[in-house]
Amino acid sequence: MASVSEKNGNSASGGKPERGGLTGSGTGLEPKPIRVSVIDDDPMICQAMSLILNDYSHGRIEVVSTSTDGETCVRRAAEEKPDVVLMDIAMPGVDGIEATRLLRSLSPAPHVLILTSLSPSGTVERAVEAGAEGFVSKTDAADDIIRRIIGVCEGAPQFNTASQKQLIDDLSVTRPRSRRDEARALLDALPDREREAVMLAAEGYTNAEIASRMFISERTAKAHLSSAANKLDMGRVQMARLVERADLPARL
Repeated sequence: MASVSEKNGNSASGGKPERGGLTGSGTGLEPKPIRVSVIDDDPMICQAMSLILNDYSHGRIEVVSTSTDGETCVRRAAEEKPDVVLMDIAMPGVDGIEATRLLRSLSPAPHVLILTSLSPSGTVERAVEAGAEGFVSKTDAADDIIRRIIGVCEGAPQFNTASQKQLIDDLSVTRPRSRRDEARALLDALPDREREAVMLAAEGYTNAEIASRMFISERTAKAHLSSAANKLDMGRVQMARLVERADLPARL
C-alpha cells in the first residue's frame, strides 16, 4: 500500500504549504499531511487506529509511529516531531498523564489528544493540567476522530460530550473540596487556643460558655476571638461560616 505522503505528492511550489490539509484547496498546493503518533498499551488498538487514520483521512493524516508505552512514545516524539499524539491513559511505567506532561515540554511540542474511554474519575482534569487539548474515544466514528485531529491543529480544543460532562462532574467535586481545604488552612494558621475559641463560637456558645469550657476568663475568651477575627479579617458570623465550610470532624 502506498503511503499517505506518496498519495499526496510534494508541494507544487516553493511557497510554504499549509500544514495538515486544513486549507489550500484550489490553490494548486498539496498540503502536508498531519503527522500523528498513536500510543496505546494494546497493539491491536494501535493497529486499528493507524488503519482508520491512514485509510479514511484521504491523505490529510499520516501515522508516523505507534508505541505501547509512555517512555517510548516520548523518545520517538523527540526524534519524529509529530504534529499530534493520540495518547492512552493506562500504560505500564510512564502513564499517559505523565507522558503528556513530558511531550508538552518538548520543542516543538505536539498537540496531545487523550485516547480513552473516560472511565476513571479525574481523568479529564488531570489530563488538561498535563497539557492535553482534547479527547478521542476509542469508539468514536472515524470521521469524528479525524475531525478532532484536524481541529486541534487549527487551535480548537477538542472535548467531546463525554469529556465535557466528566470535566464538569470532576469540578463539582474538586471545587467544594478546594474551598474546604482553604477554610481548614485558614483555621490551622491560628494559634491553638484562638482556633478552639473560634470553633466553640461557631457551635453557638457565648463568650462566658467558651471561657468555662476552655478554663479561662471571659476576658481572655474575648481576646482570643478578637485576635482571630483580626487575623482572618472576619466577623463572628463569617468565622462561623468558615468553620462550617471547613467541614471538620465532629468534636468528641
